[in-house]
Amino acid sequence: MNTRAQHLEAFGRLLDIMDDLREKCPWDRKQTFESLRHLTIEETYELADAILDKDVDEIRKETGDLMLHMVFYAKLGSELPKEEGGYDIADALHGICDKLVERHPHIYGDVDANDEETVKANWEKLKLKEGKKSVLEGVPKSLPSLVKAYRVQDKVRGVGFDWDNAGQVWDKVKEELGELREELEAPKPNQGRVADEFGDVLFALINYARFVDVNPDEALERTTRRFIGRFQHLEDAVRADGKDLTNMSLAEMDVYWERAKASEKEG
Repeated sequence: MNTRAQHLEAFGRLLDIMDDLREKCPWDRKQTFESLRHLTIEETYELADAILDKDVDEIRKETGDLMLHMVFYAKLGSELPKEEGGYDIADALHGICDKLVERHPHIYGDVDANDEETVKANWEKLKLKEGKKSVLEGVPKSLPSLVKAYRVQDKVRGVGFDWDNAGQVWDKVKEELGELREELEAPKPNQGRVADEFGDVLFALINYARFVDVNPDEALERTTRRFIGRFQHLEDAVRADGKDLTNMSLAEMDVYWERAKASEKEG
């Protein structure tokens, strides 16, 4: 593996290239915080895909892509006047280093914390001491809803607002399912209330996922990928048999679906 000096040399090389691009490349010259935002989100999802695929080489590449974006934002920040919040890469790096030191008093101070839950609880308490009015302040508004629900639940857990055990949460899931079914079976179901009850069911299931150590977003992604793979296998098999999927009955398609599942297990 590379030495610390080689790490710093590589990072310095990226900073030099960023300076060159910002000065000489027409595309890089016109970029702004706003224009880069959607590209950064896309790169983050590409890294997430590589992680789910367990493709370490691709993870390495996407890590580099994201690092470029962070350096680009710092370059843009360095071009702003100080009175407008201007900053450079050193300011950003020292900022995160200071935050890490302050929020890890069990390493850099005299606080005892021997387990993960204590560390997380201390982290949230320290954030409140820094002036944040809510432990939920740091949850991005634009997070996908499923991820946001998981993060919200995890954050309030840090200050003790949580169920005691998985059994309680499963009872809540069943309770919410009952309320959804009751609303659906009403003489005149109210669509707004149906949506609310459906949301409650999903929220409770996400809560339960935490208690059984399952990341619900990753679990749903894997299930969706399996569905896509099976359905595409079905499509290929139907074409190979000279049939048209749009003219088949559900029962006929189900035969191919079961074959796709069997093939997946064999694979």
